[in-house]
Amino acid sequence: MPLEQVLVLLAAAAGAGWIDAVVGGGGLVQLPAIMITGLPPVEAMATNKLSSVFGTASAAVAYTRSAKLDRRVALPGAGLAVLSAGLGAWAAAAISTEVLRPAVMVVLLGVAAFVTLRPSLGALPQPRLRTGRRVVTAVVVAGVVIAFYDGIMGPGTGTFLIIAFTTILGLDFVSASASAKIINVGTNVGALLVFGAQGHVQWALGLGMAVCNIAGAQLGARMAIRRGAAFVRIVLLCVVVAMVARLGWQQFAG
Repeated sequence: MPLEQVLVLLAAAAGAGWIDAVVGGGGLVQLPAIMITGLPPVEAMATNKLSSVFGTASAAVAYTRSAKLDRRVALPGAGLAVLSAGLGAWAAAAISTEVLRPAVMVVLLGVAAFVTLRPSLGALPQPRLRTGRRVVTAVVVAGVVIAFYDGIMGPGTGTFLIIAFTTILGLDFVSASASAKIINVGTNVGALLVFGAQGHVQWALGLGMAVCNIAGAQLGARMAIRRGAAFVRIVLLCVVVAMVARLGWQQFAG
């Protein structure tokens, strides 16, 4: 592999780690960079998961040291996420992303509008929203629905998790990011186990990129914790717009 291509991949991994740590959506940067190498889409997705699982785990550790983690949701949700994302990865070859992309674009546009029209969303915690029923709902939505989506397609998983936790449980953006990272580790592990068993992972490439992904994740987590919910909200909107643009280009120009 040419040196220039290696440097691009390492830079993409660092940028993806930063984005993932703040709001999720690092695959927006890292996955296309891997696909430039000529790997088939499934192998690119699998290698992306290998790199991401290290960065996400690293960010999760940083968040748990400084931010409030909702353990009643994050831990059981992560356990379910391993299984659900594994099922999604297993089904990835059978379900066309051409069918899923328009639906994901609509959801992302809804997320952008919702966050824009509700500037108070995620700014401060709203404990009154936290009921037993909502906790169960959050676990199922994060650990089953979003985790399955991450295994089968992936873009915006961390973003969807953050929105789920702020709207269902009333968490602020920083606490939602902390809980989302734990779930996201589970989704990455579940998908990676299946992709690895199927022989789709490029281990040397993924592990090399993981080093830079960890560095970016550490920087992103620290910035999110230090700068607070307002910073996370701005990055969230930027990433959502970028994801809609990328998915739209893939859908209509591909």
